[in-house]
Amino acid sequence: MKEVSTMSSESAADSIGEDPAVDTAGDGDEDPPLRVENLRKEFGGITAVDGASFTVADESLTGLIGPNGAGKSTTFNCITGVHEPTDGAVYFNGTDIAGLAPNVIANRGLVRTFQIARELAEMTVLENLMLAPQRQQGEALYRSILPPFRDGVIEEETELREAVWESLEFFEIDHLAEEQAGNLSGGQRKLLELARALMTDPDMLLLDEPFAGVNPTLETKLLDRINQLRAEEGLTFLLVEHDMDIIMEHCDPVIVMHQGHVLAEGRPEEIRNNERVVDAYFGEQQ
Repeated sequence: MKEVSTMSSESAADSIGEDPAVDTAGDGDEDPPLRVENLRKEFGGITAVDGASFTVADESLTGLIGPNGAGKSTTFNCITGVHEPTDGAVYFNGTDIAGLAPNVIANRGLVRTFQIARELAEMTVLENLMLAPQRQQGEALYRSILPPFRDGVIEEETELREAVWESLEFFEIDHLAEEQAGNLSGGQRKLLELARALMTDPDMLLLDEPFAGVNPTLETKLLDRINQLRAEEGLTFLLVEHDMDIIMEHCDPVIVMHQGHVLAEGRPEEIRNNERVVDAYFGEQQ
């Protein structure tokens, strides 16, 4: 897929939520893309995440599972800046991003999707994708009006439109380009949300139940696209999903959370045969 650079030095300086300098830990070239260390999050007297530690390997499709209340969503929120951790560190590409704003983390290349797709319902599918990249030159009014800058805005928008059509075709939703996003089916919205996330040119994607409410045909299409992006673009994925068939058939490794901490981590067959996991998570499902 075509990459589009939408960031200039001037627009970066003008952006909201500037990225502060953060000390790196160790040699970033040797670190996995994501490393969570002793993550802890408290809400009042409740500990939602209690010392969780795990890594996500480069270009992997890593599954994150656990029973309701295990701390999966809170962990996702701490990683992506929605919540500030009470303690611990989140290293992305060797740099601690814990406590940074969500837009700063996304601009660094760590992007998430949500269980409930958050498309702009009153806008077309095409418009949703056009708005996805951050720090576009046209965001500054003077660049769109003043002749010295206008040509650059037009050139960038032309390149962006080409990239959007490539994305629409990649996800096979180009026939829906002029459809209002609010009219899409649940599965089509999931495809659109993944396409929007990719328009930000990420290094890693955190997927929050992307297959919930998706029919088998679109589920297969989503999985095919995810694996294609790993193979061709070198993307890394961390997936939260309640469908155990998807996790066990497509994710490697699998991380299991229970009561706010990591209970087990390993290959699918190891997780399936782990007695502590069976007791804590699967129970009578086995």
